[in-house]
Amino acid sequence: MKKELVIVLDFGGQYNQLVARRVRECNVYCEIYSYKIDIDKIKEMNPKGIILTGGPNSCYEEDSPTYSKELFELGIPVLGLCYGAQLMMHVLGGKVEPAEVREYGKTEVLIDKTESKIFQNVQSPTICWMSHFDYISGPASAFEVTAHTADCPVAAAENESDKLYAIQFHPEVLHTVEGKTMINNFVKNVCGCAGEWKMDAFVEETVKAIREKVGGGKVLCALSGGVDSSVSAVLLSKAIGSQLTCVFVDHGLLRKNEGDEVENVFGPDGPYDLNFIRVNAQQRFYEKLAGVTEPEKKRKIIGEEFIRVFEEEAQKIGAVDFLVQGTIYPDVVESGLGGESAVIKSHHNVGGLPDYVDFKEIIEPLRDLFKDEVRKVGLELGIPEKLVFRQPFPGPGLGIRIIGEVTAEKVKIVQDADAIYREEMDAAGMNSTVGQYFAALTNMRSVGVMGDERTYDYAIALRAVNTIDFMTAESAEVPWEVLQKVTSRIVNEVEHVNRVMYDLTGKPPGTIEFE
Repeated sequence: MKKELVIVLDFGGQYNQLVARRVRECNVYCEIYSYKIDIDKIKEMNPKGIILTGGPNSCYEEDSPTYSKELFELGIPVLGLCYGAQLMMHVLGGKVEPAEVREYGKTEVLIDKTESKIFQNVQSPTICWMSHFDYISGPASAFEVTAHTADCPVAAAENESDKLYAIQFHPEVLHTVEGKTMINNFVKNVCGCAGEWKMDAFVEETVKAIREKVGGGKVLCALSGGVDSSVSAVLLSKAIGSQLTCVFVDHGLLRKNEGDEVENVFGPDGPYDLNFIRVNAQQRFYEKLAGVTEPEKKRKIIGEEFIRVFEEEAQKIGAVDFLVQGTIYPDVVESGLGGESAVIKSHHNVGGLPDYVDFKEIIEPLRDLFKDEVRKVGLELGIPEKLVFRQPFPGPGLGIRIIGEVTAEKVKIVQDADAIYREEMDAAGMNSTVGQYFAALTNMRSVGVMGDERTYDYAIALRAVNTIDFMTAESAEVPWEVLQKVTSRIVNEVEHVNRVMYDLTGKPPGTIEFE
């Protein structure tokens, strides 16, 4: 069965992944592309619908991102959001100009056309998230104004006959109370999608595709023990069995005791029938990272060394045709390969690969999935819930939870502090209410007093966030008594630490990880 496709054209907005995520919540497959994608490529994909994202520019300025009028003449439904709505109006002859009153944050929107296919089952007024300094002062001809606010005369407009819809606010964010309903209305009512893309179908189709691709070849899987690589390994094992060899590289940047835990699960005594090899390469990575402080450089070093280890293991094993990696969709987009938004990270999954990799091809079975979708696949495969719902851990490991140079001593400090933090959070029941939490080692050293002596030691930063999709996040409200207990234990039990701080930054403007 050919899956229905809705595409998102990214104009540099911060919520581009969130838009795609919301479409997928409607059980409709969705991919993100740069606004620079050629119109012929769009025609070739034949999507059921197109969504234009927000962006930081003014559409009427000469160098701003744009698209040709032909996009709106394909007969494919188009939904423009914020900048995308303004661009639609601008290209089709409407008027966009700086607003006298800029709107930002939760705003009451009044629906003027309650029978609109977009606003079916949406209350009026409804609370929506605005974020704009330009506004549509005059809609293009054939467009009907369907919603407004006290300061924005065109909060939404539509050309129903041509299936063109413009929305000034952001229905993709949770602050827009009925945003999910609006997006569901677009993909179902306007685009005519049936919404049949589900994880059981994904597993069946992916297993079949892997078998066809691999044939009789041998496959090497990069197994870290994290959710993504674990699901990838079990998925590959289901598809090709003994043709798969899983190599676990302990780069010395894992959480406390994690190397042994991974081996216990996937090794010869574990429940899975996998060819499992553990490579203890801790010292090798520390030597490569000596003296390096710049975050992106650390990521690339870890990624390149990671691949080098795999090349060496492949030579020992013999001919290996494919390398498996647990890349997921946010990795693709945030590495600048899936849209126009700025590069946020790069590591061995999608960035930092050397020019020469001694494998025929890389297989990334989860490349099109968001994190919660990966978890659903894991459950579908019968992987234990404890492993499926394990907190995310970055490919470069503690290398990006240590600010500045990475050393064996610093790794031990952050491992011990993180273990205490996770132990106390779990004991307090926070593991069921907080999305992700960990300890990071700052590069700040300061004077302290312990006993009768002055110290000059490091500060640990504690991070805890709540998030639904890991695209946006807010700092979690951890009880004061828990933070006090964690702080007391860390400064008393972990050598070379005399301060503990709690990071209150959300995403945006920060990232969930520390570097």
